[in-house]
Amino acid sequence: MTQSSDHPEAPEGSDGTQPLPAAEDTQALPPQQPASPQQDAPPVEQHDLRSGQHESAPQTAQAAPAPATDNPFAPGWSGAQPGDQPGHDPYALQHDPQGDPYAAPQAQHDPYAASYGYGQPQQQGYPAWTAGAPHPGPAPVAAAPRRERRKVSFLGAATAVAATALLAGTAGGAIGGLAADQEAETGVVTLDGPPVERPEGSVAAIAGRAVPSVLTIRVGSSGRGGTGSGWVYDGKGHVVTNNHVVSAAGDDGTIVVELADGTRRDAELVGRDVSYDLAVLEVDPKGLKPLPVGNSDDVVVGDQVVAVGSPLGLDSTVTAGIVSALERPVAAGEQGDQSYISAIQTDAAINPGNSGGPLLNARGEVVGVNSAIAQIPGGARDSASGSIGVGFSIPSTQVRRTVDQLISTGEAVHPVIGVHLDTQYSGEGARVLPDAVQGTEPVVPDGPADKAGVEAGDVITKIDGRRVSDNDQLVVRIRAKAVGDTVQLTVQRDGRERQLTMTLEAAEED
Repeated sequence: MTQSSDHPEAPEGSDGTQPLPAAEDTQALPPQQPASPQQDAPPVEQHDLRSGQHESAPQTAQAAPAPATDNPFAPGWSGAQPGDQPGHDPYALQHDPQGDPYAAPQAQHDPYAASYGYGQPQQQGYPAWTAGAPHPGPAPVAAAPRRERRKVSFLGAATAVAATALLAGTAGGAIGGLAADQEAETGVVTLDGPPVERPEGSVAAIAGRAVPSVLTIRVGSSGRGGTGSGWVYDGKGHVVTNNHVVSAAGDDGTIVVELADGTRRDAELVGRDVSYDLAVLEVDPKGLKPLPVGNSDDVVVGDQVVAVGSPLGLDSTVTAGIVSALERPVAAGEQGDQSYISAIQTDAAINPGNSGGPLLNARGEVVGVNSAIAQIPGGARDSASGSIGVGFSIPSTQVRRTVDQLISTGEAVHPVIGVHLDTQYSGEGARVLPDAVQGTEPVVPDGPADKAGVEAGDVITKIDGRRVSDNDQLVVRIRAKAVGDTVQLTVQRDGRERQLTMTLEAAEED
């Protein structure tokens, strides 16, 4: 179903067609009222550190004699001292299990050898332990007594380190001073640069021109209120919006428009039309710039479009997408107060409060007025859902024709063919009632259909060569035309296909 952002007014007069139920998969936009647990971390891969063999380090070649010096930082210095045995280097890697406590222990004493792993038999010589009792651990390896070594004073090393640090500090200071001098000569570096150029046709360029001309519509009446969107239509201060945005004002409500800069102006209702879901307001035109209106007949599926409005009361909001489909039949509103739209479908985000805002093409021209969004089947009908990527806009050709009529006379005219349709028919096409119902004739006498030769029970399958699937699609296709247009009907009668030509006439308004 479609969902409106307002509360519809009482139904207007008949247009000659039988009222149709709203589609089940769309909803018009409703009014805006004023105002995971984290997943467990994956298990850490465990590595058994008690696997793998320990091998004794290979014996290192004897250290070459070095000049005797107490400076551990001098080139060629070693720990060899007078009195040491020839070739002895206390820091060289030597395999001396008895005299070097740092040598690897023998395999039979290694608790981390491969034979002592998880699930492996206990090694002889290691005490067994049971759960709940502390593990005694491997027996400590007695360290062999170390040979007496000459103590080395690190005073010289500390002095050298201090000197090195002092030298580094001095060099750093010199470099810092040089950088400061260069900064003083060139000035502070900034990130300022030339303004970024937005290419023509980009969303940013379109939004920059359109946003000042898009207004927020605020309606209030008897404690109720709502918000929607609108846009400047001409230089006389006429503002276009949806009928369902302003209908909540009733006869004694107030309508105020809010400009992009936050200033507000009182608005007066010029006219509104339920069937096309359009309304025109008039405000002080000072400083207002109208948006150019494009031709929606030139729009094709895949065109990039931009929607501007005040979703959820957030003014000057811009979203972008593409045209998803054309001539989508949409019936929005309640029974007897429905709008029939041959809509442009878009995936640009449209939410409650976007109603009445413009849909713009890549040149920044208005090609549609955002009016309704789809609702997931089975959702609550009295509550608004957000955008699910299926929004509907009234084509600009229809907007221009209806708005000009509202500005000129305060009313819009609706083309009709003069038949009553069978709502119980479930086949392909739209069937004219086969018999009169409560004194109502299936074909209006002397109406367009009667003059063209349409008879009771005829099934209309095409209009202007395009397939008609159901009653709603026929009504929408007719409403997209203008009074006086000539159309071609294809009808099925007694198993035969017939071609009929008719001229549309204006519905008689009550």
